[in-house]
Amino acid sequence: MKVKQSTPYLYVLPGLLLVMGFVYIPVFANFVYSFFSLSSYSRGMTCVGLKNYQRLCTDPIILVILRNNILYVLISLIVQVGFGTFLAILIESKLCGPLRVLYRNVFFFPALMSLTAVGLLWQFVYTPKMGLLNSLLRSIGLDSLQHAWLGEGQIAIFAIIAMSQWQFTGYITILMIVAIQKVPQEYYEAARIDGANSFQRVINITIPSVKEQLVVCSIITIIGAFKLFTEVYVTTSGGPGNSTQVLGTYLYQQAFLYDDLGMAASVGIVILIITFTISLLNLRIARSGEE
Repeated sequence: MKVKQSTPYLYVLPGLLLVMGFVYIPVFANFVYSFFSLSSYSRGMTCVGLKNYQRLCTDPIILVILRNNILYVLISLIVQVGFGTFLAILIESKLCGPLRVLYRNVFFFPALMSLTAVGLLWQFVYTPKMGLLNSLLRSIGLDSLQHAWLGEGQIAIFAIIAMSQWQFTGYITILMIVAIQKVPQEYYEAARIDGANSFQRVINITIPSVKEQLVVCSIITIIGAFKLFTEVYVTTSGGPGNSTQVLGTYLYQQAFLYDDLGMAASVGIVILIITFTISLLNLRIARSGEE
């Protein structure tokens, strides 16, 4: 049966319209709104040029926000990617034996939980008097290390970051396990014949073989760090005293607390630029791997 040349395009058209309607047009509209002053209670809007971006760059909170997002990136790269890769190598080694399936499920389970549920769960863990963490410290005689973990400005952001590491390290571990399982066993057998020990096999075979997956996991982690919102909103809402503000919560407050939609749009564009740049970097690295 002869198929018309236009038939494949008709199959693609509904999906294309959905993507245009729910992704690209809202992004373009958000970009336009970032140059206006507008409110959800007013029909009119006033063009203010780059003033929203100027206000964003000169707001004293922006330094705290960037510090928190960058802290999240650095700690997540070390714990989720670094320690997650170590766990993946350990689970796939002979040390874990038949228990490796159990370990995979145990480490991956937190990633299945909703962010809101995890935030509420860790609020109980961090409760000053009755919380699990302070109770544990008291029981082992480390009373001096007790804190109001989410109530002290200097440590609240680290408490939130620790919560995220607990949830997502297992997810990165599973991604790395998949990559490790694809490494041909012949490489390891040849290395054993040459007298290489376990550490040398990991350094010279495993790590180079999963390098591309390692890069992808790093990019996923960095992009996730700049889209951070739910964990902070559920636990501290950016407090105490804006000490745990991140780009996501700052955008939410500008839009829904202060009704400054133009400012919120400019924050959204900044997040888009950061994540889009990192995505392009991801694609470039992936293509260089194919070459």
